Amino acid sequence: MAKNFQELLAGMSSTAKAASAAEHQRLAKEIAMLQFRKARELTHAKIAEELHLGQDELYELERRAEMYVSTLAGYLQAVGADLEIRAVFPDGCAVKITQFSEESI
Repeated sequence: MAKNFQELLAGMSSTAKAASAAEHQRLAKEIAMLQFRKARELTHAKIAEELHLGQDELYELERRAEMYVSTLAGYLQAVGADLEIRAVFPDGCAVKITQFSEESI
């Protein structure tokens, strides 16, 4: 017989729960572009219209591995987000790069 999630969660150790929560946080920060649109409950047609693209072009854009920073920034603005680029060093130091933002203009 299958257990529901709450039963499984109740049986987890505190260490396992903490590890699960940390993994959830990591994954929540690493999502594909099309998931931004879905998470914001925006339609494909709405975003395509806002970006002045056909829906087929938006489909390709959302699956692209490489694109211009300005294209990514435009897409993110269409879904209600701002683009922030950071350099993260092995020692944990993170520096915001402003060269590509309106702040540097």
